[in-house]
Amino acid sequence: MYVDGSRWSLFAVASCLLMAATGCTVGDPLEAGAAPSTSPEPSGVRAPPLPPLPEGGERLSCVDSVATEADPGERYRIVAETVAVSSQVLQPNEISDSQGPTRLFAKWGLYVRAGAAVEVQVAPGWEDRVRIGWGGAATPVTTVQVEACPATSTSAAWSVFTGGTWVASPECVPLMIWAEGRQVEVRLAVGAVCDESPTR
Repeated sequence: MYVDGSRWSLFAVASCLLMAATGCTVGDPLEAGAAPSTSPEPSGVRAPPLPPLPEGGERLSCVDSVATEADPGERYRIVAETVAVSSQVLQPNEISDSQGPTRLFAKWGLYVRAGAAVEVQVAPGWEDRVRIGWGGAATPVTTVQVEACPATSTSAAWSVFTGGTWVASPECVPLMIWAEGRQVEVRLAVGAVCDESPTR
């Protein structure tokens, strides 16, 4: 017997309404092959999304961290409550004969608070004199982004990434740090003392 398609659709919907107590559904996404919804982010990961990564930048994941610490220590200063940078005058070593931005290198570790996604960038206008880099390869770039990493315990409040800063010559280097939806400028003493001034 021929049954009109539109009438059959109305009949199916009406039947499901009458059988709602039995769990009848129309177009169940799992029966249709759709993927189930993903689980929420791990506890403690609350960071807003990072800005788009500039061309030539580097993005680090949690597996690039070499250690976790409860506190950055007295030789570091905390910026924007999420990043800790060296507060010492770093002594760079010559690693290249060129006069470019990778001639000298000063090693220091970047600390990132658990649950925070951050971006560290060489300040505009300094790209021809400064490079930064952390992680396994520690590639010299002008922008480094770090994804948010969950804390596993109170003794793992900060993730540590090895690397440092390259400079063409000793400088008081301005870095721009993006975290928690705002941008802060901090100055790093690489072979040269920075004048005392508050971090913006």
